[in-house]
Amino acid sequence: MKRILPWVLLALFAGMMAAGLLLGEYRAVLEKAVTVCLDCIGIG
Repeated sequence: MKRILPWVLLALFAGMMAAGLLLGEYRAVLEKAVTVCLDCIGIG
């Protein structure tokens, strides 16, 4: 059981990442990151 659990978790997280990419969630994350960076510089 101890040897199977890391592989199951890896597959689960890879599936979640693939679902997020397919749904376009990376765009929202990128927009928020740009906003935070611009706020830090003092432009936004």
